[in-house]
Amino acid sequence: MIGQGRVVGVILILVGLVLGVVAGLWLLSNVASGQLQTTGFILGLALVLIVLVAPTLGAGAFLLIRGREEAREFAEVEKEKRVLNMVQTQGRVRVSDVALELDVSRDQVKDYIYDLVGKGLFTGYIDWKEGVLYAKEAAEMETNKCPNCGATREFVGKGIVKCEYCGAELFL
Repeated sequence: MIGQGRVVGVILILVGLVLGVVAGLWLLSNVASGQLQTTGFILGLALVLIVLVAPTLGAGAFLLIRGREEAREFAEVEKEKRVLNMVQTQGRVRVSDVALELDVSRDQVKDYIYDLVGKGLFTGYIDWKEGVLYAKEAAEMETNKCPNCGATREFVGKGIVKCEYCGAELFL
């Protein structure tokens, strides 16, 4: 469940603070009633802080920070899914339209595309001169001809082939 780490982190921080306040008030009341000396108060307060409050606050802070990072990562994955859905449903989409739709830069769209190719989720090609991204079925991509201009293409790496003539990048 997304964001659960943040919720648990906030709860742990609140529990740690409440524990510290309750223990501190209890120790103060014992000092005021004469049942506890000042040195006992200091020792008790140090133990409460070290044993109860600090670990609870630390764990809460860790979960809160990690939950925020996970939420950011999830937002990036959602944007990648939107890029993939746009290309697959339309078959052909302009990179600038994708960037506007997602409110990101063209370079970020390029990173999303490369990440999707690296994960094996997208096949197609992109014509960087025209700024158009094409979805193609894998069977159509298995020839050594560029679907954009018909020239011979060369393997660049990890599912990416680049046309020497027009510069189109094909994602296999």
